[in-house]
Amino acid sequence: MTEQRPDLQQELLTTAMAAIESDVERSVSDLARMIAVDTSFPPGLGYGAFADLMVDLLGPLGLSFERVTAPRDLWYVEGGPAEGERVNLIARRETGKPVCGLYYHVDTVPVAPGWQRDPLSLTVEGDDLFGLGAADMKGTIAATLLALRAADATGLALAYDPMLLLCTDEEGGLYPGIRYLAEQGHLKGHIVNFNGSAAPRIWAGCFGIFNLQLTIKGHAVHAGEGNRTGTGVNAIEAALPIMAALMALKPKVADRVSALAPPPHATGPLRPQLTISAIHGGTAGGQVPAEVKILVSRRYAPEESYDVARREIEVAVRDALPTVEHLQMHIDVVGHLIPTADPYGPHWPRWQKALSAGFGYAPSDFSRWGAASCSDFGYVQQSGFTQEVLLGGLGRPQSCIHSADEHTTKQDIIALAKSILAYLAQDFAPDDIPEHNTRTIKEGN
Repeated sequence: MTEQRPDLQQELLTTAMAAIESDVERSVSDLARMIAVDTSFPPGLGYGAFADLMVDLLGPLGLSFERVTAPRDLWYVEGGPAEGERVNLIARRETGKPVCGLYYHVDTVPVAPGWQRDPLSLTVEGDDLFGLGAADMKGTIAATLLALRAADATGLALAYDPMLLLCTDEEGGLYPGIRYLAEQGHLKGHIVNFNGSAAPRIWAGCFGIFNLQLTIKGHAVHAGEGNRTGTGVNAIEAALPIMAALMALKPKVADRVSALAPPPHATGPLRPQLTISAIHGGTAGGQVPAEVKILVSRRYAPEESYDVARREIEVAVRDALPTVEHLQMHIDVVGHLIPTADPYGPHWPRWQKALSAGFGYAPSDFSRWGAASCSDFGYVQQSGFTQEVLLGGLGRPQSCIHSADEHTTKQDIIALAKSILAYLAQDFAPDDIPEHNTRTIKEGN
């Protein structure tokens, strides 16, 4: 089989880019179907249904599929074991070319208060696309579908065999799906992680985060008898000095500084954070509350030790626990993402050019920075995966990610699709394809 002329490939790339723009409404329809499947985590009950949808959408592209379900003892949400199968879907094309992994987490956060639209039904208002997961990160899957369809429709030759990694439990818990895939040796090639922003960013790594659940247990009695008998132990009131201790520790944590480069236009360096994220307790006004649960979130810099940071919190809250009979406190780790080290490597310059082709960035627009936001790719690196990780996505400051009325835009989906198409294309910036400059293709473990 003879190779196509380079000038013909350039014509095909131009045609494929135009096809992306003309086919965007189909991409909007794809996104609507994805948003309609509730994959919020916790609890994470929709993963199987979402995998079925992805097989339906990706099947016509000639990809093969593998469902990898994590063992039941790794299904965990805040408070205990999770229900709902943890289905991770791998969709791949295997033609013997170098592999490029394309990563997405399919879960969303739960619906936040304040939505003015139905979060599980895509709302289109002009260029804006509203829905839970529209930007984080189901819209990136829609953009990838748009790019792959354009390549197939035009016959555009690709430099890489794409391997889509559609993974579970990134938004919390202890065992994100990409971690399990990495530890089981399913990852190959280098990876583009679409859990990022639409900014011209060179990823330099990010913080870790762990969540501690404090369970304070008292003793329930009739509220009218509590003072007379002295047998009631109010767990919520007992928790007040514990919360005061956490609030006293909060500025001490925030006073520390990370050496990780902050985002452009940041008002200062990146700093660790301590947050009281959730409180649940009590049942009724007529009963002394027997239990209260406090969720404490700690974002920690790569320079910090997880063990030291966790111990600091545990000492503070245990010292603050009142000495009262029948009062107990249990501390459980219910979520943890470790820091991600700088993932830079030889594919980054070409990915920058691809982002410029899609979003219109100039080379001078790009800067290198990390973030206090977190990634599950620290676990991928910890597994022994040695290939680099690129970053892209749809996030923007105005996208309302993790809050009410999350949205993205048609133009950003088009721009990301063009970036993906350019990066996968065989004759886009061919001199910058590292695999063209070496005879040996080293796959990640």
